Amino acid sequence: MNLADSIRAIPDYPKPGIIFRDITTLLGDARAFRRAVDELVQPFAGLKIDKIAGIEARGFILGGAVAHQLSAGFVPVRKKGKLPHETVSVTYTLEYGSDEIEIHKDAVAPGERVLLVDDLIATGGTAEGAVNLLSLLGAEVVAACFIVDLPDLGGADKIRRLGVPVRTLVSFGGH
Repeated sequence: MNLADSIRAIPDYPKPGIIFRDITTLLGDARAFRRAVDELVQPFAGLKIDKIAGIEARGFILGGAVAHQLSAGFVPVRKKGKLPHETVSVTYTLEYGSDEIEIHKDAVAPGERVLLVDDLIATGGTAEGAVNLLSLLGAEVVAACFIVDLPDLGGADKIRRLGVPVRTLVSFGGH
């Protein structure tokens, strides 16, 4: 099974010239979803991973499954204003502007080993913000895992420059 075949390409979304890589078709295919989770988990099986941090929203789906497989806790990384308890936040750069993400102040403890999970890495702004946020609380970000990499946009390299290994399952050239 080629996981790339289970990912839908939507041209000109969210704007002309962009090809959106939609993993909802992968999630809807039980065999592809299982394989993707198994491949994300495989390098970390048997290692001490305390928490999985999933980036809103598809990272919640994948991160929950990965956390279950690794017997780890789950930490939601959310857009500002969505979490009910005391939070810590960081601002990160988008292609056109900036945004904020946050986690609960007590979501990770200093020294906890955390695996970051999301569906796709493009420019890497959100993932970089998440790594910085987790590090701010003293967590050790063991790696960042994504189903899809858009290498032409440089996000995976940006995360590697932070000293965090990156695991991706499929790669699509272009935007």
